[in-house]
Amino acid sequence: MRVAGSGLVRRWGGRAVGLAITGVGLYVVAPSILSLFGAWPRLADVDPWWFPVLVVLEGCSFAALWWLARLALDQHVEDQVTTGWGTIATAQLAGNAASKVLPGGAATGSVLQARLLIQAGQPAAVVASALTAIGLITTGVLLLLPVLTVPAVLIGPPPARQLELGLLVSLIMAAVIVGLGVAALTWPRFVVLVGRAAGHVIHLVKRSVTAESCAALLVTQRDRVAAAFEGRWWAAALAAAANRMFDYAALVAALAALDVRARPSMVLLAYVVAQALAMIPITPGGLGFVDAGLTALLVLIGISPDTALIGTLLYRLASFWLPIPVGLLAWTGWRIHLHVTSPRPDDG
Repeated sequence: MRVAGSGLVRRWGGRAVGLAITGVGLYVVAPSILSLFGAWPRLADVDPWWFPVLVVLEGCSFAALWWLARLALDQHVEDQVTTGWGTIATAQLAGNAASKVLPGGAATGSVLQARLLIQAGQPAAVVASALTAIGLITTGVLLLLPVLTVPAVLIGPPPARQLELGLLVSLIMAAVIVGLGVAALTWPRFVVLVGRAAGHVIHLVKRSVTAESCAALLVTQRDRVAAAFEGRWWAAALAAAANRMFDYAALVAALAALDVRARPSMVLLAYVVAQALAMIPITPGGLGFVDAGLTALLVLIGISPDTALIGTLLYRLASFWLPIPVGLLAWTGWRIHLHVTSPRPDDG
């Protein structure tokens, strides 16, 4: 009985703690969520044609993730049946929706995504390797963005301070990211130099981290990504850059819909911080924390509080809320597909 009891504690104790943290997090951000919901009627003032623009941009961001998953999974095509685009899209959409409504965030979503891919015939080891590589390369792109943005911030605002330049900025940034990504995957020495430089900086704050240890860790992660996308490094770097840049372009479009005048580089920094907040699994998908953080950052860069709130709501409508029912439909369709195609006992 004692063994059974300890087993229950191990099984459910962590989940109970996770639910408690999520509950506390939702309680803390409840005011910001309520204020965001209270602004929904003001979306009626936005020109209707901006909504399909946002949907298309976010759709392209999602499609880049599907492409990235296809590239990683197809590395082992000799050992298995190729997974179709529909299956990859369904798994990603369902996992993404789960990460936004269930405690655990991205980790929970990855589990569901992996389960669907394994049910489709992919070996568990292949799925684990592919999802790990995708997480590493997309996170690497996110961490690279603020470094590339610093020069633009130091130079100062463009003459007209036109936010529409942010769309051009996204194209330029994507090209730079692809170049740096391929360089990192092609030349390990480049990664070593970057790791040592980062290690020297981190060592100033955390003495236990050295330049060599940081370089070794970075090379290890680089090797995992390089192995997952071997022979397709250009395509992998392009897909990872497209995933982030289309999402950033959606934020730019949401602000442009409100006739905002702001520096694209500062909006990009606000975007990066908001995405970092989304990675903290306090609430599902960073609900509340991302909304409050992004709104506050937009206010800091000179956007009025009301406009920042509506801009955040418009962007999150396309990037956070709309994919939830789409993912639920994808998961439901997958369950129906399994029910229809699975062999029945009386078929033999």
